[in-house]
Amino acid sequence: MKFCYLDESGIGNEPYAVMVGVIVDAQRMHVTKKNWADLLGLLSKIVGQPISEIHTREFYSGNSPWRGLTGEVRAQIISAIFDWLRKRKHHIVYSAVDKAKFSREFAQEPHADEIGTLWRFMALHVCLAIQKHFQSEERNKGHTVFIFDNEEREASNLITLIKNPPVWTDTYYSRAPQQEQLDQMVDVPYFGDSRHVGLIQLADFVSFFLRRFIEIKEGVIPPTYSDERTRVEGWAKIALAQSIPKSAIYLSKGRCECADLFCRYAPACML
Repeated sequence: MKFCYLDESGIGNEPYAVMVGVIVDAQRMHVTKKNWADLLGLLSKIVGQPISEIHTREFYSGNSPWRGLTGEVRAQIISAIFDWLRKRKHHIVYSAVDKAKFSREFAQEPHADEIGTLWRFMALHVCLAIQKHFQSEERNKGHTVFIFDNEEREASNLITLIKNPPVWTDTYYSRAPQQEQLDQMVDVPYFGDSRHVGLIQLADFVSFFLRRFIEIKEGVIPPTYSDERTRVEGWAKIALAQSIPKSAIYLSKGRCECADLFCRYAPACML
């Protein structure tokens, strides 16, 4: 069994939104959680005050409690965290959306009312991608528990959507005649407080840098310091190397109606 911890970046005024799930095998959960707690402990010592949660936006811009750290030190910490993710061989899953296109066109989509919001669009996408990738694992080892960051306005609607997924989503993962819908999902999605669930913080961390990678790559928000492009592309490269196959997220050819829907709203650099 696996756990997938999810958070998003870019739901405000940013041009792109990204949702990331960090996938952890249940057998390694206790070690991973301890390692993350140890990392927060180390950061607490570095800044001289208790750190129970990394707010990536504050961290990257050097705002409190990170104000005393130079940009170079923060970059070293970011690299260390991505290296931490790589060494533990945790996979990620992601969904990315061009928000201008979504705002302009999504309401006219045939299934817009069934999905509703941008947040649910990305959440449904990552659930389908996990289903598509892990359903072929032997002995049902792909069974996954989904744990999202608290979204009070979205939780009830997402649970309803996942409990009764629209029939048109079946083609995304080539559902077999006798196969239950989304049979890799254990129960309904759960929601946790990132202050108490460290791996949701890690999902926020990765989603922030994938979003920044897209902004720079698409030329929408240019680099804000001399080597930001190089550094952000390097961090994104590590994250994307840990992803489940792209063929489970953005198919390059032979797309069904459902898969094509998510591809149409993806930033070009992610296809």
